[in-house]
Amino acid sequence: MRIDILTLFPKMFNGFLSESIMGKAINNKLVEINLIDFREFSTNKHKKVDDSPYGGGAGMVLSVQPVYDALISIKGYKEALKILVTPQGDRFNQTRAYNLKDEAHIIILCGHYEGYDERIRDLFDIEISIGDYVLTGGEIAAMVLIDAITRVIPNVISNDESHLFDSFNGNLLEHPHYTRPSEFMGKSVPDVLISGNHKLIKEWRLKQSIKRTKERRIDLYHKYKEENGDE
Repeated sequence: MRIDILTLFPKMFNGFLSESIMGKAINNKLVEINLIDFREFSTNKHKKVDDSPYGGGAGMVLSVQPVYDALISIKGYKEALKILVTPQGDRFNQTRAYNLKDEAHIIILCGHYEGYDERIRDLFDIEISIGDYVLTGGEIAAMVLIDAITRVIPNVISNDESHLFDSFNGNLLEHPHYTRPSEFMGKSVPDVLISGNHKLIKEWRLKQSIKRTKERRIDLYHKYKEENGDE
């Protein structure tokens, strides 16, 4: 997969792209990520990329010209899936991460200021939000998308099956985990987990996932009930 990121602050991605699983995925050529500073495409003599809104109002608006010129400079941009990160977009979730992992080429625009010139929206295919809140810029939102998508690409995580049991898969939160020591401050690991009985362990984990989802995310629990008809 290739991901091109249109941003005004490419240095924000330095640590994110060089550390941990993301850095390994790039080094192993499982994903290619390019940073494009669209300020460099501004035709303004001061390299401005924003302007005051027509009709008045607070804040500044991201201009269409530098975004457009940066976008069309990307090889293969017409065929790529072009994503606008915005609080007004469709809510991002795990299902969408799985769907997007099969895209060959993704372009993400990180917005800033009060909003986008509306004509920028015409240049992109979909709009995605990571939650009902507003950030100072789209870089963090873009990182969320990239991380969630990349980690489910085959061979990115050492054990490809591990992400299949993450929270939100099958509308359930993940079950509790334990590791050594078996007892700490009077609290012990459940006996079933050290029983060696894999059938009982699997049943326990499912029951705990259902219980935790019901307690913490009743909306997901109802979806699980609708699809499975049992507890």
